[in-house]
Amino acid sequence: MKAVGYRKSLPIADAESLLDVEVATPEPGARDLLVEVKAVSVNPVDTKVRIRKGPDKEEFKILGYDAAGIVRKVGSACTLFKEGDEVFYAGSISRQGTNSEFHLVDERITGKKPQSLSFGSAAALPLTSITAWELLFDRFCVRPGKSHDAGTLLIVGGAGGVGSILIQLARKLTGLTVIATASRPETKEWCKSLGAHHVIDHSKSLIEEFKSTGIEHAEYIASLMGTDMHYEKLVDLLAPQGKFGLIDDPKKLDAMLLKTKCASLHWEFMFARSMFETPDILAQHLLLNEVADLVDSGVIKNTNDDGSLGTINAANLKKAHALLESGKSKGKLVLEGF
Repeated sequence: MKAVGYRKSLPIADAESLLDVEVATPEPGARDLLVEVKAVSVNPVDTKVRIRKGPDKEEFKILGYDAAGIVRKVGSACTLFKEGDEVFYAGSISRQGTNSEFHLVDERITGKKPQSLSFGSAAALPLTSITAWELLFDRFCVRPGKSHDAGTLLIVGGAGGVGSILIQLARKLTGLTVIATASRPETKEWCKSLGAHHVIDHSKSLIEEFKSTGIEHAEYIASLMGTDMHYEKLVDLLAPQGKFGLIDDPKKLDAMLLKTKCASLHWEFMFARSMFETPDILAQHLLLNEVADLVDSGVIKNTNDDGSLGTINAANLKKAHALLESGKSKGKLVLEGF
């Protein structure tokens, strides 16, 4: 089958950073689905893994986590899906990725594809939806519902993939006041269009920008980018007994700064359930099905704002990686077909 992989970690500008390759089509294990991949999207984790990790025992390391496609085979213990079902999912960081014609995924982390979306639009949703959902409802323990005293959620990096979903979930499913940060006119407008009550500029004085909204503190802070740069200021903005969550990789993080506010620290890593096959691994199947229903009912909109970058091949994936590494993308980057 066709795939895109690499032999060793290289800068994206290197001719061999990503290669068009041919590899054997895998066979499903007991809980696996063999999915014919119709579309993928590219996430910052793709670029991070490419830089840090080469192949294990395989000749090529294949990246890719988000995918949408059609089930072609099911494992002997599968009960959730059958051949011919259309699915979407974010895969596992411990296995070969989705940048291939066929891909194996545990059915317990797989959801039904939203009926109202194309494969390309559906592929933009899983990883960011899982991350945003888990951060909001599992880590922060926010209760769904339109309570008037729900508090304030500050989202640093609102125009990115996770931020684009988190704004919508918080605005549509909770009573939280949503403040998002963005630094360019187009990303500010994007955050507003997704439902943020306020959009502030993280390239300026974050404390002054936040206070300009008339709100004193945020009960919840989701730091989706630049935690190294903003952490101390964000702790200042965090309400006493608040919750601070992050998804990026700061070189250091002083948790002691949270002590006097009796605040809690939450690191969201959506691959944890699949990596460790946690007892609640099925939660990702269930939440993806709920996201699909929210999309089909018009509550949540897709986030591949930059559109499709073309077919799934090395050249187009290099463009996607370069765009993500530039820090100038918004929404999700999608590739469709081989």
